[in-house]
Amino acid sequence: MRPLHEIAQEIRADWGAKLYFGARPYLDAMASLDSVRGKYGLDSGREIVLYFLANAGTWRGPVARRVKAELKEMTK
Repeated sequence: MRPLHEIAQEIRADWGAKLYFGARPYLDAMASLDSVRGKYGLDSGREIVLYFLANAGTWRGPVARRVKAELKEMTK
């Protein structure tokens, strides 16, 4: 599995300037995490990823589908 901070970089590169404001804080948090087992403040990395996914509905396309599937797999 790739580190979350690497995935966050790919998301920023693909989503670009149209990044949904509701997803931004969770993407920022993911950028400082290695895995879903990490902590960001009082939230677990798993919770951060799930919150990001809940706010990433407007991010679409082949990269979005692939990365969302990868993140969902991490949270199982």
